[in-house]
Amino acid sequence: MLFSNAARRIAGSSIRSAGVKCLTTSTKSVPRGAKAAMPILLAGGLTALGLTQYNNNVQCGAPTSKLEEAVKAVEDKFVTYWPHNSCVENIHFSQNYTLSTPHSLTYHLYHIKILFGPPGAGKGTHGPKIEDLLGIPQLSTGDMLRAAVAAQSDVGKKAQAVMKAGGLVSDEIVVGIIRDRIKEDDCKFGFILDGFPRTVVQAKALDAMLAEEAAAVTKVIELQVPDEVLEERICGRWIHKKSGKSYHVKFAPPKSMELGEDGKPIATSMMDDETGEALIQRPDDTAAALVKRLAGYHGETVPILKHYEPNGVVRAVNANQKMDGVWGEVLASLSRK
Repeated sequence: MLFSNAARRIAGSSIRSAGVKCLTTSTKSVPRGAKAAMPILLAGGLTALGLTQYNNNVQCGAPTSKLEEAVKAVEDKFVTYWPHNSCVENIHFSQNYTLSTPHSLTYHLYHIKILFGPPGAGKGTHGPKIEDLLGIPQLSTGDMLRAAVAAQSDVGKKAQAVMKAGGLVSDEIVVGIIRDRIKEDDCKFGFILDGFPRTVVQAKALDAMLAEEAAAVTKVIELQVPDEVLEERICGRWIHKKSGKSYHVKFAPPKSMELGEDGKPIATSMMDDETGEALIQRPDDTAAALVKRLAGYHGETVPILKHYEPNGVVRAVNANQKMDGVWGEVLASLSRK
């Protein structure tokens, strides 16, 4: 994880004293708990900007200081997006606080996001952008399940046995897989769930597991698109399997796309812009399958929103507009204001 790796590098360096001193003199408007945790966030911001080699002569008062600019950028992101209900408000740090804070403390700085939306709403487009913004991973239950089976973890072996017998993996097993996954270092500051929970029962099981870790869902974002708009989106969608990045023959075609005489894309020309690897179409990305998938979404998934509404964490985003407009609403929904 960016923050934890930076912490280890910076904890014993001269940038720590300079950066934290600058931080503590420039965050008067930041809430007490947020200010206490800011050095950890500072480490990540500085590393991202390549500012890991400074000496003790850094002057925070210099308006052109790259260090000061980095501190301000991290401060602004923290104040804008970090959850209000973070337990860090109750943590008191001594003057000898260092960036190598125990996991048990930083664990409370969690972003836990759930990204909802019907098939074709844009989860595959905006999920990675949220990852980049907050520095937390987007977790797919399918990917986690396959990884657990491949790793032959205890819960992975249970899932493998059920699947070999032709059964459905239970909610208990899926929650166990999530529990194991979020203990990994890249989830230290949170994660985004995509594809889980799908039912209220699963949502309650997730809540119970998070409560055991002194955590809770901090934001549920619903991407809203009318059913009649989704067929065109779904049937023209192509996916880069490894990264999960979505393309569309009309709205976001890959640079390599070539059309045949029938006006349809030539399959062998559909390649990922970054890697050049082949794109695929999901077997269920058809008009017929979409009807069933939407019925399942509205019947089982949407009630989850009602489950979380009393917590004040649900935000709706109009995903039936231009990409920039959607992302603007996503940013607004992520804001803690």
